[in-house]
Amino acid sequence: MTIEKHHVVAVHYTLNALKENGEKSFIEKTDADNPFTFLYGVGMMLPKFEEELHGMSAGEQKSFTITAEEGYGEKQEDATVQLPVEMFEQSGMPPVGAILPLQDPEGNHVNAVVLEVSPEAVTVDLNHPMAGKTLHFDIEVVATRPATEEELAHGHAHGIDGNSGH
Repeated sequence: MTIEKHHVVAVHYTLNALKENGEKSFIEKTDADNPFTFLYGVGMMLPKFEEELHGMSAGEQKSFTITAEEGYGEKQEDATVQLPVEMFEQSGMPPVGAILPLQDPEGNHVNAVVLEVSPEAVTVDLNHPMAGKTLHFDIEVVATRPATEEELAHGHAHGIDGNSGH
């Protein structure tokens, strides 16, 4: 069965950032017992990522590169914000490099990276952590199947076997 819109897809992947000189810098990989599973064709993944997987079958492998423009965009140098230290009275001050889940005024979720911590403010970078990076994927398709009506209604996969436990 090949990957089509509204399929649940499970893949193993290794993700590296490609430096300008062609060297790879490791970012992450899936655990051998826990493939990355998602609902294909509903806008959850980068369009270029889905385009590369379209029509693949279980057992097939592929390597591909996604440029910054095709991925998370170029890094915006002016996308830093100072958050008041009062925001961290309950949770404590975050360390430099921590990723903070925030919401913008429109309610969109944003992951901000802590750049600096001072007694007055916490400075964060609102760029996506992968912004400005050329991403290189080594993919192996583990399984694919049509999504259930429930998964389509919920807008996400319930695991490769269709059971989410809820």
